[in-house]
Amino acid sequence: MKLMQLKDMKLRKGDEVEIIAGKDRGKRGKVLRVLPVTGKIVVEGVNVLKKHKKAKSGSAKGERIEMPFPIDASNAMLVCPDTGKPTRIGYVIEGGEKVRVSRRSGKAIR
Repeated sequence: MKLMQLKDMKLRKGDEVEIIAGKDRGKRGKVLRVLPVTGKIVVEGVNVLKKHKKAKSGSAKGERIEMPFPIDASNAMLVCPDTGKPTRIGYVIEGGEKVRVSRRSGKAIR
């Protein structure tokens, strides 16, 4: 049985991120889902693809649903809440607690 290795994910659900690479470069959105096993994230309004849904019964219709699909976490940067610009993330131990810190402003990210 193969053991799955979780990737170090510095982004969390609810974070605002800016896409720095790929077809959606420059777009900003909120992280909807984090997939640490694959190292991917789902961001609202980014990498939106059409998924075809088949009709389940005779009266129901099939449809095409637009939904965001995962992108690699390395293609997104957290937007600093203070400066509003993309920033790297670091960690600092404050009062025995590990806290995420913006590398751009040096302030804690909650």
